[in-house]
Amino acid sequence: MLHKIIRERILVLDGAMGTMIQRYKLKEEDYRGDRFRNHTHDLKGNNDLLSLTRPDIIRDIHVAYLEAGADIIETNTFNGTRISQSDYHLEDYVYELNAASAALAKQAADEFTRKIRTNPVL
Repeated sequence: MLHKIIRERILVLDGAMGTMIQRYKLKEEDYRGDRFRNHTHDLKGNNDLLSLTRPDIIRDIHVAYLEAGADIIETNTFNGTRISQSDYHLEDYVYELNAASAALAKQAADEFTRKIRTNPVL
């Protein structure tokens, strides 16, 4: 399907997730949420974790890009690896972070396509 669409028109990719997250001026508590309230290490700056602790923010960012005309949205998984998550001592959550991030992007794309667009969001 993607090859067909590319032949018909130019596609627009979303922008930087991290830059959009910075606009929220989040605090340590936002990154922790209830689930990681007692985690032993700082979590501020772990933007991937927001897919679990503040999915509303990640979803809102996806929607903002879609409303701005993006045809393709990326997942919130820039640091979704064991190596990157080891900085926060969250290596065991890598799969869950990636799955949640993908689910949020898919949900936003599907809802936007159903409600607004005649052509699918990818």
